[in-house]
Amino acid sequence: MFLIEDGNNRAEFRRLYDTVFPILFRVACRITSNEEAAEDLCQEAFFRFYERNMVFPNADEAKYWLIRVVKNAALNHVKRKERERRAYQRAFRELNQSPESGEQSLLKKEDRDEVRKALEQLPENLRIVLILKEYGELNYKEIGRALGISEGNVKVRVFRARERLAALLPKEDTYVP
Repeated sequence: MFLIEDGNNRAEFRRLYDTVFPILFRVACRITSNEEAAEDLCQEAFFRFYERNMVFPNADEAKYWLIRVVKNAALNHVKRKERERRAYQRAFRELNQSPESGEQSLLKKEDRDEVRKALEQLPENLRIVLILKEYGELNYKEIGRALGISEGNVKVRVFRARERLAALLPKEDTYVP
């Protein structure tokens, strides 16, 4: 039984730390591409391990638990950084855009109304995939899972929906929000 308790098996913990940390660090570093973040994630994993007084049948099980924790934490770190990057880009684009004139705003509203009316004319099976793709920002696989159809079927429907929508819109330069 591999058990870490306050003060009792510090030598076991140290041995586990010395053998597993390099593995965890390489995994986290590969996923995050950031040595500082990788080190922080590894330290956090060991802190959670120690703080929770985890009990495992052997040291290998403890190692695998730590690897899973670091892998998941690193993936979450990457997702969080990507969301932050996109938010900064959006904010930067918004700061650099000149304010819309009243005329531009009115034209966009008219175009939105035209697109909405054209979307309503599409058959339900084509309309829903296009809405999920363009407005829900889902990928083909996610749409397929949500609708219970294959990814290939989603691609075909999106293609057909776009073709029909383009045919229904009165002008080529229609603003599509």
